[in-house]
Amino acid sequence: MPKTYNELYIETRSALRELGIEACALEARLLVGCASGKRMEELLRDLQLYSSEEVERRLEELTVRRRMGEPAAYVTGRWEFYGLEVRVTPDTLIPRSDTEPLVESALEKLDAREGPFRLLDLCTGTGCVGLALAKTLPTARVVLSDLSPAALAVARENAETLGLSDRVECVELDVTRPPDGGLGSFDLLTANPPYIRTDELAALDWSVQGYEPALALDGGPDGLRFYRAILDNTLPLLRRGGWLLCEVGEDQAEDVGMLMLRSGLRGIGTAKDTAGVERVVFGRKQ
Repeated sequence: MPKTYNELYIETRSALRELGIEACALEARLLVGCASGKRMEELLRDLQLYSSEEVERRLEELTVRRRMGEPAAYVTGRWEFYGLEVRVTPDTLIPRSDTEPLVESALEKLDAREGPFRLLDLCTGTGCVGLALAKTLPTARVVLSDLSPAALAVARENAETLGLSDRVECVELDVTRPPDGGLGSFDLLTANPPYIRTDELAALDWSVQGYEPALALDGGPDGLRFYRAILDNTLPLLRRGGWLLCEVGEDQAEDVGMLMLRSGLRGIGTAKDTAGVERVVFGRKQ
């Protein structure tokens, strides 16, 4: 007997919960949506409609891949971040809720200032941080930058899908080298760079080390390589009075704050994620 999309969602959610998957509700929605070819708003609209045997077969195939350990974001090619649904591929990190405080902190820094703003998101990956800012700030112009052309292609597609292409530009940029002079200046820089210590990569969960790109994970021997590079090479792009905000690892806030201070930034502070970890470090250019 055919099942409704809601029944498929409930069954999939229960199966994922039994596997101990914390985000079982989100992942179930994504799996059912992918199997049926529906975006989230379409799936929610059609929950009470009947699916088909082909959708059920496709959903079972996707669920098996998830049971085998492949992250749901790569199984479906989609993930949710800050209320946005973005495309994800093995060329990009999977956006995580731990990164959402980076967006919140950036919005707080711009709240008391008059726009329009010009923003640069470094190590952008899917573009999720910069795109969330662009979506929230309708007058902002945002540059998404990454070393990986493949990641930039994903970010560009996400900008187009979200209807932000007129205000979002994608630029290939290696933060370990000084940028050329064509980028101009910015009111705010955000960065979620690689910050895992090299010797800790092998200890990561297999769902991370086995699937997510090492280029976006390896932060060097002490995990701080890219923070030093960003401070050395991209601060000239920041306007006086502008802010640099970086996501950091669990035990890196103090070290990154000191690096910012030594680079001449002031107003150094931090913001915590939902687990109480100091996840964002920020400083202002004098």
